[in-house]
Amino acid sequence: MEEPVVAFDFGRMLLGDEPPLFLFEIAFRTVVIYVYTLALIRWIGSRSVGQLSLVEFLLVIALGSAVGDAMFYPDVPLVHCLVVITVVILIDKALSFLLARSHRLEDVIEGKTVELIRDGVIRHEVLRQANFGQDELFEQLRMKDIEHVGQVRAAYLETNGNLSVFKASNAPNRPGLSVEPPWDVNPPRKLKAGDSHALTVACAQCGTVLGSRPGAVLPACPRCASTTWHEAVA
Repeated sequence: MEEPVVAFDFGRMLLGDEPPLFLFEIAFRTVVIYVYTLALIRWIGSRSVGQLSLVEFLLVIALGSAVGDAMFYPDVPLVHCLVVITVVILIDKALSFLLARSHRLEDVIEGKTVELIRDGVIRHEVLRQANFGQDELFEQLRMKDIEHVGQVRAAYLETNGNLSVFKASNAPNRPGLSVEPPWDVNPPRKLKAGDSHALTVACAQCGTVLGSRPGAVLPACPRCASTTWHEAVA
């Protein structure tokens, strides 16, 4: 019968029940597993480590689960851990080999690059399908020194989650939906469908721009049917 656990037993909390010499065994186990794992990751190549695609992300999770227990649990043999690491690395290597030769499999596992902005207009339906929020999109645009959506010729959500942005060099003064400052910090001027306006406005959802028409009544957005408009930034 196991003895009951004594609360706040600092000897158990700090050193455990193993003899002090076991600390040196932990250090030895850690060195062996680290060197072996490093050698196998080096064999995979720098591409996997640098880009961290979906497959490599799963590799990191699997390796983290495999190496932890064998480092400090005395009842977990090192050989068992090394076998798990080896199998995980081999699976990753096989997947990388197959992905390099099959575009269809690559699309299934890693997904496809999608276009989120085209000529200053947000493709809202694509944004929704990609589970990419508008706030997240605007944050990524600000990190690319974009002040409003009209400055963007095209923006692509890559398979690794990064946003690639290309500025509209042939239309630098085109107005667009403001992304800077953030709407939480300084909300832009808001108008609703049915309001009369004499401003250049941009749809708050997709960024479609309507030019200044004094006395005109704002319609719903002709592209996405949104009824909210913001004053466009030039």
